[in-house]
Amino acid sequence: MRGLIDSTLREGGQTVGVSFTLAQKVEIVRLLACLGIEEIELGVATARDEELPALFRHARGLAVGCRLALWCRLHAEDIRLAATLGPDVLSLSVPVSDRHMTKKLGLDRTQVLARLEEAVTQARSLGLSLVSLGLEDCTRADQDFLVQVVQLAARLGIARLRLADTVGRSDPRCFAKLVRKLRKCWLGEIAVHAHNDFGLATASALACLDAGADWADVAVLGLGERAGLARLEELVGFLVLGRDRDRKRYRVEWLPLLCETVAIASGRGLAPHHPVVGQRVFACETGLHLAGLLRAPETYEPFDPARIGSSRLLLFGEKTGRRAVQLQLAALGLHPSPEVLTELVAEVREQSRCLRRPLSVEELRQLAQANILVS
Repeated sequence: MRGLIDSTLREGGQTVGVSFTLAQKVEIVRLLACLGIEEIELGVATARDEELPALFRHARGLAVGCRLALWCRLHAEDIRLAATLGPDVLSLSVPVSDRHMTKKLGLDRTQVLARLEEAVTQARSLGLSLVSLGLEDCTRADQDFLVQVVQLAARLGIARLRLADTVGRSDPRCFAKLVRKLRKCWLGEIAVHAHNDFGLATASALACLDAGADWADVAVLGLGERAGLARLEELVGFLVLGRDRDRKRYRVEWLPLLCETVAIASGRGLAPHHPVVGQRVFACETGLHLAGLLRAPETYEPFDPARIGSSRLLLFGEKTGRRAVQLQLAALGLHPSPEVLTELVAEVREQSRCLRRPLSVEELRQLAQANILVS
């Protein structure tokens, strides 16, 4: 694995109802760089995006060490515009499924190959040396034609193929199989762009990386068209905190702030039980789990929440058992008699029902002290 390509500002910016300001884009770039993301796709090469030159200027100063990429159609005017911005990576996109070529572009296979060759030749002549070729809808493409495109890409000196599961119809196993197949006829880099229409994007990205892909596209909170892309926080979280590797590559303590910033900027909000970064991911009320957490946190936690600047939240309510209450009170230096403990557990459950929420550790302490004094 060479790294991750963040597309929060390009693909994520295409999310229905999402429109980032320039200041928000700049802050997102800064936080992505702090996290350690290797490549950031800043947007689409189009004259309609008047903020793009300013964004590139800011990003050059903020994202030192990150490659800055620009997505681009096979249009001569777009490629010329891209050349004026000087991206580190030009991400050309070409449809490779018959339904996209004929129904969207009105072109046949031969015409698409010719357009591709013209576009790459133009990009080279303008000094855009690192070209990444996005194969749109490749998971639904004719496999023989796909190999033709790959062979042409090799002759043209394309640095990287970007395999796009455009409508999320592939599954992790099949997408990984495609990566392994193309590895046999392609010596350059491979990236994958997995959509989340069936909730499989993060799993597909991980499976493809394991199958030999060099790069995977991600977006913070999984923003993007329809159901979005693989979630950056899930993939980074699993690589660093789940597999316990890439610690030096990604600074996961930046994940919560990055996700919160994008949540506010996008107006999407962050669910309390959002994987990895949700505020209540480490909250627990169930008796058996509470008892385990109080004895040894690793029994019911996938990683230490302190690694991302978070903390566990122990709560006590209807689901809480006697042993969990006893262990928590002991940690607080309180040791009620068995009789008082029985009464206390009953009162915890009753108050929780009345309040329609569990009690905090501090509320449990106050309740216990009151019961001990009364007894």
